[in-house]
Amino acid sequence: MASIRQEGTTLHIETTGYQAAVATEGYVSGVMPGSFVDKRTGARDPGYGLAIVDFLLEPGADDAATPADLRYAWGEALLLHGNIPKRFVELPQICTQAGKLPFEIVEGRNFVAVRQWFRWTIARPPYQPGSLWEQWLVFPDGVRWFLAWDQVTSANDVDCLLLRMDMPGHIKHQRGDTFQQIYLSYRGCLPAEVFAEDFPPDARYFYRREEGSPPQRFIRACQLSNDAWLAGMALEPSAVYEAWCHQRGYVCLIQEIGGRAVRAGETFGAVHLIGYFEDMADIEQTFDAHKGATALRVHSSGWELHTHTE
Repeated sequence: MASIRQEGTTLHIETTGYQAAVATEGYVSGVMPGSFVDKRTGARDPGYGLAIVDFLLEPGADDAATPADLRYAWGEALLLHGNIPKRFVELPQICTQAGKLPFEIVEGRNFVAVRQWFRWTIARPPYQPGSLWEQWLVFPDGVRWFLAWDQVTSANDVDCLLLRMDMPGHIKHQRGDTFQQIYLSYRGCLPAEVFAEDFPPDARYFYRREEGSPPQRFIRACQLSNDAWLAGMALEPSAVYEAWCHQRGYVCLIQEIGGRAVRAGETFGAVHLIGYFEDMADIEQTFDAHKGATALRVHSSGWELHTHTE
């Protein structure tokens, strides 16, 4: 049976398959670092949290009108952001700077769910602040995975609006001691040793939707040192605009969703499934069973995945 309890500023979740925790203050959004524990294998996520959310951006370089404190670092900071021109649309970075998030809890018969939200308070001219980010986290009983639905309602007209997030999450390691390999559905398997030295995001394993049609499945997974697989999957592959898998003291698994024209008042988002799996066949079967979902509806009597055709 799935259960949830609040202890100070932390929401503790337990199901028959795993434990997890959600922070309402401090480093917020997604599932807390090191809290996602697989009961079958004892595996624990090795990074800075899962489904962690940052800020809104768009492609292109800053110009003279951009204040110095609102400039996005690229080019001269190759290991951090690579030679990939971007500029902020709205800030702050939610995970590190929001400080505190309001939340709603839904407890159902075979699941628990948490909703959190935030309105960005800073915008790069000529944009206005006020876009709304919402995240539903649904923790079903009887499985080893959870769902994350992130949605943005834009306060601005933007030709190519992006939401940056960690998916499934970064990987802390010392020369590959916490994992054996990484799997990218658009690239294949990468052994841990290729992440021994730092390299920028656009040097290797870089994905951008404009370079071709989306892959049949959009999966990013890590085989941990105890053989368990921890995977995150975008259930509608076309929702992903750009994805990084690079080394910068840790394996950085940035993902950006959106990347299309949005008008003020319009929304965009994506549904991700994140969890532990036995092997690649288990991961792919789970993806195929939920493929195409673009929205998540939650109420006390249950939850449902929806597609853009529904």
